[in-house]
Amino acid sequence: MNLLKARLVHIIVVYAVFITIVVPSCVFAEKEDAYKQLDILSKAISIIENNYVEDVDLKELVYGAIQGMLTELDPHSSFLTPKVYKEFKIETKGEFGGLGITISIRDSLLTIIAPIEDTPASRAGLKAGDIIVKINDTATSGLTLDEAVKMMRGKPGTKVRLTIFREGENKPFEVELEREIIKIKSVKSDVYNDTAYIKLTQFQQGSANEIIDALKDIQKNNDINGIILDMRNNPGGLLNEAIRVASIFLQNGKTVVFTKDRNKTEQHFKTEKVSYKELDKPMVVLVNNGSASASEIVAGALKDHRRALVVGTKTFGKASVQTLIPMPDESAIKLTTALYYTPSGTSIQSVGIDPNVYIPSGKIVVDNTSGFLTERSLSRHIIGSSEKLEGIEKKKDSIDEDLYNDLQLSVALQILEGFIEHGAKAEKEGK
Repeated sequence: MNLLKARLVHIIVVYAVFITIVVPSCVFAEKEDAYKQLDILSKAISIIENNYVEDVDLKELVYGAIQGMLTELDPHSSFLTPKVYKEFKIETKGEFGGLGITISIRDSLLTIIAPIEDTPASRAGLKAGDIIVKINDTATSGLTLDEAVKMMRGKPGTKVRLTIFREGENKPFEVELEREIIKIKSVKSDVYNDTAYIKLTQFQQGSANEIIDALKDIQKNNDINGIILDMRNNPGGLLNEAIRVASIFLQNGKTVVFTKDRNKTEQHFKTEKVSYKELDKPMVVLVNNGSASASEIVAGALKDHRRALVVGTKTFGKASVQTLIPMPDESAIKLTTALYYTPSGTSIQSVGIDPNVYIPSGKIVVDNTSGFLTERSLSRHIIGSSEKLEGIEKKKDSIDEDLYNDLQLSVALQILEGFIEHGAKAEKEGK
């Protein structure tokens, strides 16, 4: 028995030695290659430090190298110096100094995702898709997002000059904006034709509760038959608020969005219990190219679960997960670590959400794959909408000015009206 044990131990030891000798050889090769590359970086820094025409700060060289590496990855990964990281950690409470625009980098160009309503940017007429060519006299080419944001923020009352390129314009133009404290009211509400209209401008702390309060207040004095959730020019915000907003309109336990990292590991975010739910009334979600991030997540979830019809234009396509990784010297790396996907598995990043009913410049194109309505009934609604649009012009004096000037909103209302009429008729006929 002891001899058997001894031989067994001998076999295990030999096997272990074999593993340590054979398997790590490729690992050592990879590490050796990595060390060679790091050696090149170290030598480059040393050459610059010892031979550049002026004295250089070693820390600045290292910071620049890190920033260069991250910039090569994607527009949303970046390096935060200790000072910038300290500013970044200040929590957003719905009030901040600046111009009132959300920006991103698209095709290497600093692009406006959306201006925030009733801010210096919106009052100056800036639009989603505008490209910021210069900030004061500094060209934006090569700037990181964090650098651009820092340049545009400043003391309230001070001014900043932006040079803007807009598609369709012959040449860039300048706008001068005065910085101010940006106070954001994330939810506005109204009632149109027995339809609850909820305008969500940004996902900030408490946005879901504001929507719940608005729906409750509206239904106290109105017999509501449908809901419009307007997320046009909504640049996004807090993910947990996006989950809670979707939870108002979807049953508990439904996937709102999921992430997928480099190892294909998925993390699903599901609807949760909220104090009020609206699960039955027909619903339309309005989006455009200024709808990004959290607004795309909510629109995608409501579309995929066939809870709402999405109307407008394709959204911006910004849905990646950035993880803040603190460094030993109180700097930090903001690194893209995963991408967001709608419940059906559609990637949002760089793609955006396609609406069911696409309305650019008054033309209506219908996507009949939504399953929200039957192909026949959906087509009937759109045909009816086209006919009723003529009636809107005839009745201009008797309707809200915003509705008259807002084709997307008017079509959304008419789709809901047609759906409600269709549902009532089907119920009466026992279908």
